[in-house]
Amino acid sequence: MNQLYLECYSGISGDMFVASLLDLGASKEVLEEVLSSLPLTGFKTEITRVNKSGLDVCDFNVILDHDNHDHDMNYLYGEHTHHEHRHLHDILHIIDHAQMTDHAKELAKKIFTILGEAEAKAHGTSIEEVHFHEVGAVDSIVDIISAAVCFDDLGIDEVYIPVIYEGTGTVHCAHGTLPIPVPAVNNIVSSHHLPIHIDTIKGELVTPTGAAIAASIVTSHTLPSTFTIKKTGIGAGKRAYERPSLLRAMLIETEPRHQ
Repeated sequence: MNQLYLECYSGISGDMFVASLLDLGASKEVLEEVLSSLPLTGFKTEITRVNKSGLDVCDFNVILDHDNHDHDMNYLYGEHTHHEHRHLHDILHIIDHAQMTDHAKELAKKIFTILGEAEAKAHGTSIEEVHFHEVGAVDSIVDIISAAVCFDDLGIDEVYIPVIYEGTGTVHCAHGTLPIPVPAVNNIVSSHHLPIHIDTIKGELVTPTGAAIAASIVTSHTLPSTFTIKKTGIGAGKRAYERPSLLRAMLIETEPRHQ
């Protein structure tokens, strides 16, 4: 029985989650093989070690070929680039055509469906009609597929998430200025009964992708009263807040092994 404890005191995002699992020992080779099989272009990924608050942690980064300037120019002139809006069925098609296990495919689809439902509700549309503009951007697709592949690779059976910390204030996005938690995160937390703690930190600690991953894998909100930690992985976040942006993932054991 592989049990995972996610310590979300700095929130959770897709890249933090992927990095924490890679740090735990998820196969980099398996992940890179799946990503190279995707019917998607215009991105590359980087897995590096970074120093956060004196800690040596893993960083997972999706780098897009086009910067925002190109992206805006293409929108302006109506050219279709890999930044075009995608619907859920387009994303499910990408997942279906990736060389990954059935279990990883199912998990990736589950994460996207949770995300799609939350975005649709936030924008007053249906899941079929919702445009994954921010969410369906290539980096989110890569983050979610990577999350599913790494989770599957580690063979995790149970996931404990006792609490997810979120910040306060507002955040700027394609729709203007939104309150934190952003509506998509709020909808996921509400629909899936995720335990949330609103911290005094100004800023978005929980991304819609991070919330959707948590909702799709959690099996319990109550941490065992005693356990041993077999291995720890730490994933770095990209944002700089007063508290270091880190996600700690621990493989734990609740029953003592019989000698």
